[in-house]
Amino acid sequence: MDREIRSYLQWRDGLSFPVDETIEAIIIQEKASELRIADADSDVLFESEKRPLLIKEYLKLKELAIKSARDFQRLFDAIPDKNRTALSVRETFYGQVPITAQQMYDHTSGVNSYYFGEIGIRADRATNSPADSANYEAGIIVTRRLQSFEQLEITQTGVPNYLANRLFNGSYGEEWTLRKVCRRFVWHDRIHAKAMYRMACKTFGAETVPNIFGFLI
Repeated sequence: MDREIRSYLQWRDGLSFPVDETIEAIIIQEKASELRIADADSDVLFESEKRPLLIKEYLKLKELAIKSARDFQRLFDAIPDKNRTALSVRETFYGQVPITAQQMYDHTSGVNSYYFGEIGIRADRATNSPADSANYEAGIIVTRRLQSFEQLEITQTGVPNYLANRLFNGSYGEEWTLRKVCRRFVWHDRIHAKAMYRMACKTFGAETVPNIFGFLI
């Protein structure tokens, strides 16, 4: 946790800490889950994620989710060959783990419709069709996320009074709020960005790909 917190705060705020300074993680909530969380996020909804939002809080969370998407796009764009990999195929409970940059990008872009759908927002899903290759170059992960936040904010078709941070009962019995959606975007981008960065370092060399997220690997 010490290394992950250092890396996250460096990416988010540009903060750095002395090597000999220990960052202590404090447990604020516990959740028993039947999910295989080695391969996926837990289904936890933090108590703090149930509170209504102030507009400044919402804008900060939105800005971070969009920054995350843009940095993910930058990392993807920097990889020389999107379909080359030194990784071996690995299966999990939800199917084959993405092992190329293109597969990781497709998967990470694709959760946009799922996450927003859990709070009642219809969002387009990124496709895997070769005919859509131009969209990848334009940054489909960023475009989809921006469009979905805009859809959220249009009260006629979005969630009425979205700052109330309404609780939704989503798929598989999981509870969601807008705060949780914003957290999950950053979390999901980050784990797949780390996998993409590691793969790229192994496949092309560490000097080839920029460490945009500041991973300590």
